[in-house]
Amino acid sequence: MKKKSKTRKVMLWSGGTMAFVVLGTASTAYFYLEHLNGNIQSVSDDGASTGGFQKDKAINILLIGTDKRTGAGNESYGDSGSVGHADTTILLHVSKDRSNATALSIPRDLIVDVPDCPTTQEDGSTKVIPGTTGVRFNTSLGQDGRTPSCTVRTVTELTGVQPDNFMVADFNAVKTLTTAVGGVEVCLAKDIDDPDSHLKLSAGTHTIQGEQALAFVRTRHSVGFGGDLSRIEIQQQFLSALMRKLKSNDTLTSPSKMLKLAEAGTEALTVDSQLDSIGKLKDLGLELGKLNTKNLTFTTIPVVDNPEETVKSTVVLNDSKAPEIFEMIKNDVSFTEVKQQKKQEKAAVAARLKGTKADASEVRVRVLNGGAAGGAAQQELNWLQTEAGVTKSENGGNAGTELSRTQLEYDPDQADQARRLADLLGLSGSAMKPGESVTNAQGLPTMTLTLGKDFKGAGVKLNASSNTSVDVDKTTADEVKCAK
Repeated sequence: MKKKSKTRKVMLWSGGTMAFVVLGTASTAYFYLEHLNGNIQSVSDDGASTGGFQKDKAINILLIGTDKRTGAGNESYGDSGSVGHADTTILLHVSKDRSNATALSIPRDLIVDVPDCPTTQEDGSTKVIPGTTGVRFNTSLGQDGRTPSCTVRTVTELTGVQPDNFMVADFNAVKTLTTAVGGVEVCLAKDIDDPDSHLKLSAGTHTIQGEQALAFVRTRHSVGFGGDLSRIEIQQQFLSALMRKLKSNDTLTSPSKMLKLAEAGTEALTVDSQLDSIGKLKDLGLELGKLNTKNLTFTTIPVVDNPEETVKSTVVLNDSKAPEIFEMIKNDVSFTEVKQQKKQEKAAVAARLKGTKADASEVRVRVLNGGAAGGAAQQELNWLQTEAGVTKSENGGNAGTELSRTQLEYDPDQADQARRLADLLGLSGSAMKPGESVTNAQGLPTMTLTLGKDFKGAGVKLNASSNTSVDVDKTTADEVKCAK
């Protein structure tokens, strides 16, 4: 392991899950920053990541909390010899415009395929650790010598989203960070006395820190259905509370708390080698600091009980819901709709989709490929002409740029044609772009349909790909909820 670079105080992620601190100690003395530099450790990403986040793109950070019992007092939490599996894992997606973010929890008992993992050894050599199929997600770390880069590869294969960076923390992160901020306020809907996690609290609101905070995020038998998914819910509630505390004036205006956070965070975390520089850490912290907590959504990969088990202990993907979640993250679609954006979207949908629709035979459109699979434009054209009756259509070839979502551009005078095509293709109002028409082969004004990466095939409606109100359990970081 390599010691980490300078201002790690920029953001801190608790317990392998999450919590970040905006750049509150930027004016801290240089020598103190050098001291912090000595606290942090980093490990190789082994080429599993994108090579690091970029300021002008969406950001995907993999946050991993291990069950390794290192640190004072942690050996009492059972399985004291654990190599440190991926016990709590969250894929944090921050939108390109930084207006919103999604924290996607990955159940540790989800059955996945772990790919072959080229892994840097202590002597600098590379060893390929063989993959395994049909195993628990948490074995992507620790098992057979797997490092965090293998968890990154597993997440990429599972979701189709390649993380830019990763951060790892053990039990100490929750204890030290909550103590550093003076405790986090949580709420319980009932009394809890869990001998396994050592949590004993009465119903109501409590301020917890240290060992008690760790017990809170580890409890599962006393909440919900008593399984790992219930534990994920209580962790998300805890992280929302921690986020609110970290963003509060009580924390940000207290130099002593910020210094304690800097110390606690640098000692608790391991980061990937792509983040091992003061510039990258500072820049990442500034990007994360732009986010308003009300637009941070917590959700969990949709799963169902493993049908191959009589006694249910693992889960598998919910094939009717999970792919849509992954697509939304890949396409940078917000789970939370910023109020103003929501109003604008509703107005746009109402204005663009309502009104008369031209006959399909009167619709003039050229079809471009702007990110769909090869041959998609011709396939869609064939469907439009032979199945949908849009005979005045033509293939415009490849678009100049790639789009994540399919788009229809039209002149306002062609609004009735645009509405007909939107109805045929399942386009949302946001996919319709009033602008200028172009001239088709006959010299007549025509609309432009650009097939994006969300294109699923000729004649397949696109409603699902552009849906921002997908039916999944989710909550935002500004919501105060009580654990049940």
